[in-house]
Amino acid sequence: MTVPTELVQDDSSEALADSTSDASLARSLARSLEIEKQLETDPGRFRMLTGDRPTGHLHLGHYFGSLRNRVALQDKGVDTFVLIADYQVITDRDSVDSIQERVYSLLTDYLSIGLDPARTTIFAHSAVPALNQLMLPFLSLVTDSELRRNPTVKAEQDATGGRPMSGLMLTYPVHQAADILFCKANVVPVGKDQLPHLEQTRVVARRFDERYGRAGDQAAPVFPQPDALLSEVPNLLGTDGTKMSKSRGNTVELRMSADETAKVLKKAVTDSDRRITYDPANRPEVSNLVLLASLTTGRDPHQIAEEIGDGGSGTLKKLVTESVNDYLAPVRARRIELEADPAELRRVLAEGNARANEVAEATLGEVREAMQMVYG
Repeated sequence: MTVPTELVQDDSSEALADSTSDASLARSLARSLEIEKQLETDPGRFRMLTGDRPTGHLHLGHYFGSLRNRVALQDKGVDTFVLIADYQVITDRDSVDSIQERVYSLLTDYLSIGLDPARTTIFAHSAVPALNQLMLPFLSLVTDSELRRNPTVKAEQDATGGRPMSGLMLTYPVHQAADILFCKANVVPVGKDQLPHLEQTRVVARRFDERYGRAGDQAAPVFPQPDALLSEVPNLLGTDGTKMSKSRGNTVELRMSADETAKVLKKAVTDSDRRITYDPANRPEVSNLVLLASLTTGRDPHQIAEEIGDGGSGTLKKLVTESVNDYLAPVRARRIELEADPAELRRVLAEGNARANEVAEATLGEVREAMQMVYG
């Protein structure tokens, strides 16, 4: 089978290769700042897509990294779609044990932190067939070499030690494109390291339009080219001083009780200097705890460190434990209510799935029409 030459030689391939350059990052940041201004005056013009894989329980890193921003965008009036990416769990795992429990745990966290199903569409991958069907035409628009250059795919390939990756893992970037484009999201909150994924989505949208979107003298493209919404994400470390990760067990989960939180934070790594300072470069572990206190109290981290002074790590951990538990108290109370009503959780997810299916079917219908694949 030959690869169409336009897939190799068009400007989109150059855009993919350039997506992590300094110039590209600068353009993305400038566009993101422009979008933030527009969000303040006209949020209704935007539709946002974001989501998570249900591979574990959400923690403070997730909350301060993305969850609270989702709620803020929802509250501003942005049309918000949040994906529970259950299909993506099997891209790099042999088992899906407890996936149903994890899906509902994720949903419970979403609702407890303030996502409102009346304003935000929360849905699961596997429940929206038309979304996943978009992968077929989208896969015809990319080459295998482009997919293998994707940072996530490259990292997976390096991590396997030569073991062949699954086809689903290889096509992960295209699945993400389908996630974003099925609902025609025009803004996607991402970190700088995720810009290549979004650029792949923009490439798919552009190539579809070039090949099919204007067939029959259609003036408007079928898909928008989504923009990145970049924001400063606090660099929270895990309690062991390494990257915060569900798999490492170094997190404070949103679902933890106050006592469980206290036990986790009591074991947090610090250093031998009794005087507390906020110096992320030279004292990352101590500064991480100070930052956590700052995020949960709204106070300046330098001021917090100065007030503790020679109080040592014990005083710092006590303050962090109290501030985290106070901050999460309403979230945890709401979570307990939701856990006691599984029927409500099922209803919320069913309604979100139904809404996502409506949107996906409409988009797939447009795709079929553009491709002249409507038969009767």
